[in-house]
Amino acid sequence: MALGASPRTVLRMILAHVLRWLQAGSLLGLLGAWFSTRILEALLFEVRARDPLLLGAALVVLISAALIAAWVPARRAMRVDPAIALRDE
Repeated sequence: MALGASPRTVLRMILAHVLRWLQAGSLLGLLGAWFSTRILEALLFEVRARDPLLLGAALVVLISAALIAAWVPARRAMRVDPAIALRDE
């Protein structure tokens, strides 16, 4: 913000960075869950481990939690006065 970025730009930058990590983590997590189905099916009773609805629901919950966890500090970063931030460093 000290270099002229608007608060909306700062929020967009932080959330875009988080979304890149979320994409990579989601892909790795889904692949790991998909390929570990034999272990999961041995542990679960009458539940298909490759159920797309369950995998999708878990993915939505985890992505929502990660976005909320990233949004709170991003909002705080938007409200920082650039002059105070530069003076502290």
